[in-house]
Amino acid sequence: MSSTTRAFRTSPAAALPAAPAAPDRASGLSPLGLFTILLGAALPLIDFFIVNVALTTIDKDLHAGPALLELVVAGYGLAYAVLLVLGGRLGDTFGRRRLFLTGLVGFGLTSLACGLAPSAWVLVAARVAQGAAAAMLMPQVLGTIHATTEGHRRTRAVGLYGATQGLSMVLGQILGGVLVAANLWHTGWRAIFLVNVPIAVVVLLLAPRAVPATRSPRPEPIDIPGTVLLTATLAALLLPLTEGRAAGWPVWTWVSLAATPFLAFAFQRVEARADRLGRTPLVPPSLLRLPSLRRGLALLPPFGIGFGGLMFVLAIVLQQGLRMTSVVAGLALVPLAVAVFLASFAGPWLVARRGAGRVVMLGALLQLAGAVVLFLTFWAGWPHLDTWALAPSFAIVGFGQGLALPMLFRVVLSDVPHEHAGVGSGVMTTTQQSSLALGVATIGSLFLAVLGSWGMRDAVLAALLAWVGMVALTGALSLRLPRGIS
Repeated sequence: MSSTTRAFRTSPAAALPAAPAAPDRASGLSPLGLFTILLGAALPLIDFFIVNVALTTIDKDLHAGPALLELVVAGYGLAYAVLLVLGGRLGDTFGRRRLFLTGLVGFGLTSLACGLAPSAWVLVAARVAQGAAAAMLMPQVLGTIHATTEGHRRTRAVGLYGATQGLSMVLGQILGGVLVAANLWHTGWRAIFLVNVPIAVVVLLLAPRAVPATRSPRPEPIDIPGTVLLTATLAALLLPLTEGRAAGWPVWTWVSLAATPFLAFAFQRVEARADRLGRTPLVPPSLLRLPSLRRGLALLPPFGIGFGGLMFVLAIVLQQGLRMTSVVAGLALVPLAVAVFLASFAGPWLVARRGAGRVVMLGALLQLAGAVVLFLTFWAGWPHLDTWALAPSFAIVGFGQGLALPMLFRVVLSDVPHEHAGVGSGVMTTTQQSSLALGVATIGSLFLAVLGSWGMRDAVLAALLAWVGMVALTGALSLRLPRGIS
């Protein structure tokens, strides 16, 4: 453990006697408990990507229009991103299993509301509520892993968590295509939300017995000013970027973007002042001074922006550009999903020999190679491409992601103290989710802008070139990761 971690500051308020709490290591995390929380963790990310392939069907059924369709995607992503750190703090304070179950119930009910929505506006409202429920659920997963495992068991658990995240991003679009095409019981697009309900019920039945009850041994009060400013900062950045193009970039979008750095500066000052006065900031500045966390977090934006944008673009290109059915478009992504799954087993073996930092770098380099191959495949073969032509590049990209993402999570949380497991997980997941949303907003907007002016081939090449740039930046930043983390 680093000297920075040993010197991690404990505020006077945190040192006061706390109400009795389940100690962080009250019991270990059993295989069934790990399976339970990982199944719960898959739901929010699957739901982020599953909507991509159903937007056309939703538009036809609910007469939504481009702006409301953007809100169906952005409303969920925005609520999810801005509340994740608060969700982590609430889990540390009131109990991670309790917040996991609360978020799970909320996610199941809001998924049902999405599936039964009679109008586009009702669907948007339900999606916002669904994102808020996901933000309560998600930080508890890594928080629980961090608090109840150590050594090899933690490496394995975090690796499986990262593999679950990577698979969920891909399986969301595969599952979405299959469900929309299957039209089960004539539910059409509604099945992509209703499928969450039985899964949530299964996890809800397993969790009370299988998941240990943990929370911080020194529960801390909620930092209301910090929470409000962080929410305002992320909303000011993400909302105009996700809604601006569909709305025609009105004045409020530019005002909001201009306000973002000032809100971020105000958040930093408020948190630093709270720390100096012995209060409990939402994101303790001492946490961000941990080299492993700070350097690991720096990789998540280019990683998430690139992959979030890629999956959004592929959902359109495979069906509208290459004329694949939704099922065939889903099958085209199977090599990517299989490669992520296989890499999740190779990752721990490589970490034991080379360290997590080097494995992240190897994964980033493999992703870069796959990105270049995919770009050349589209450049040379358009529009005569099928699933077999795309499979090699998808497999390389998937294996690289399956190596890098789980180990990157391991690096970020390696020196976080146990009492801050929830907030550390929340900070990391917020960065990841915000980056995915930014990827859809930026690379997705680039793709749509070029599509309108130059056509589908040039649009996909421009988007892939932007993705190659993001992957190259990820690889460059991975050189700065600590090498000794195992």
